[in-house]
Amino acid sequence: MVVINNPTLVAELTDLYLRYEDALCHNKLDILNELFWNAPEVVRFGITENLYGGDEISKFRATRPDFKIDRQIYNLKVVVLGQDFAAITLEFRRIIDGIERRGRQSQMWFRLPEGWKIVSAHVSLLPI
Repeated sequence: MVVINNPTLVAELTDLYLRYEDALCHNKLDILNELFWNAPEVVRFGITENLYGGDEISKFRATRPDFKIDRQIYNLKVVVLGQDFAAITLEFRRIIDGIERRGRQSQMWFRLPEGWKIVSAHVSLLPI
């Protein structure tokens, strides 16, 4: 029987996600690279880019022009399926070029021998 939302794992993944959010907003590249799976199979669909593999994701983060992100997250949902898989979704608000924009983000996390890693991520903005 698959246990859904084991409270201990939900708390662990919530903490990991908040660590990710802090690293994202403050451009802590070492932590961002640590939390993403470094494999050719990992995918990150961003607002303006499609990235395939750990190398592409890492290169993008190291060279992105808007490296400091100030955003407010809400509706953070952590759903843990079994012991080794989780889906994390949220919505966010950001000011871009003086305009408040709303967006959404989803991440799939998997527990590998080296720990929990993001194996797929998607970020998008809602139309104005």
